[in-house]
Amino acid sequence: MRPPLPARDLGRCAILVLAAADHREPSVNVYAPLVPVFVVALVAPLLTGLMPVRSRVPQVVVLLLGGILVGPSAFDLATPDDVTLLSDLGMGFLFLLAGYELEPSLLRERVGRRAGAAWLTSLVVGAVLVLAIVGHDSPHAVAAGAIALTTTALGVVLPILRDGGQLGSRLGRAVLVVGAVGELGPIVAMAVLLGTRESGVAAILLVLFAVVAVALSALPGRLGRLKALGGDRLFSAAEHGTGQSTLRLTVLLLVVLLALAAGLGFDAVLGAFVGGMVLRRWAPGDVEALEKKLDAVAWGVFVPVFFVSSGMGLDIDSIVASPLLPLTFFALMVVVRGGPVLLWFRRELPSVERVQTALYAATALPLLVALTEIAVEQGAMTSQVGAALVGAGVLSVIVLPMVASRLGPREPGVRPPGPGEQGEPGPRVDPPDDAATARG
Repeated sequence: MRPPLPARDLGRCAILVLAAADHREPSVNVYAPLVPVFVVALVAPLLTGLMPVRSRVPQVVVLLLGGILVGPSAFDLATPDDVTLLSDLGMGFLFLLAGYELEPSLLRERVGRRAGAAWLTSLVVGAVLVLAIVGHDSPHAVAAGAIALTTTALGVVLPILRDGGQLGSRLGRAVLVVGAVGELGPIVAMAVLLGTRESGVAAILLVLFAVVAVALSALPGRLGRLKALGGDRLFSAAEHGTGQSTLRLTVLLLVVLLALAAGLGFDAVLGAFVGGMVLRRWAPGDVEALEKKLDAVAWGVFVPVFFVSSGMGLDIDSIVASPLLPLTFFALMVVVRGGPVLLWFRRELPSVERVQTALYAATALPLLVALTEIAVEQGAMTSQVGAALVGAGVLSVIVLPMVASRLGPREPGVRPPGPGEQGEPGPRVDPPDDAATARG
């Protein structure tokens, strides 16, 4: 006769039997890690709202710091793996809104050409500096380092400008175009140089993706007959209440382009940004209502999760072990990204606004996080260097927008003369609303 099972083993067997009957793994609570994440998401705007206006840090900084506290580096209440899907959708919505704010025609005008020249100059200067540091033996490391120094956190800067009522100003339009190029340029460079495919194949696939995006953008002109037959009324009739047809169409567009970009071996950021540009061209129904709904869904749910997850994923031990490395990268970001903006916009903006634009342009984080993750996975960058770059990005988000906002007057609702006085029409920009103010 076999001896009876110990009580501890009997307990384990009971748990396994109950779990098998319930078709779920034992002791797994998928909702528990979400609690600290959404607590941070709630506390962040409340905390920033209590700060004095002149010393208020961007809400993004509080979300990142909160992510560090609840993540593995501190209290270990949650990990990035617990919120992967929500975080990816948050990044998608962040860049969808960034692409939506951009008027594509601006990229073809003088200010757009200046912004493109400034970014290319940054890429060359960054490549030369990184090449001098790492040598000729690792071309992928040179490419990854150079691209990392040329990114702009448009998704971080945009809420700051909107909250300050500056998006419609000359400064706001310049930062919008410079930031858009600072997003598009690195995204394209990442797709070609750091993608999962060979550079030649990646270039061909990038052209294919561009063709699809252009085709989607051209749909409004081809759908006139559909609208005449009542297609627009069809969406309008169900866009409110339980229907929310226009919002669901937007989410479908985002998910399709995210899947297409990922399927072609590109970073999903490319699909999200292009999705925003396409949405701007053919948003159906009540556009103003759709914009408010997008703000509510993006900033109320998904985008905060992305920033909290980014904070949880930071390698704080590496940053603490080499504290001078993030400071060095921070200085390089200011020089490599901000310097060319000062050079190329010397005749476009007054001196103070030119410095502000340069500081905003050197602010980098969301795309920097994605870039370092890709580079570390491919062996083009060590985890220590990746963590130091992200640490420099965090420092840039904390310091540079604060310094830039103090260089000029902060007058919400005031719109200084824009590029239209120089023969350049500015983008369509709506006045900040309650949803924008809530971003902190």
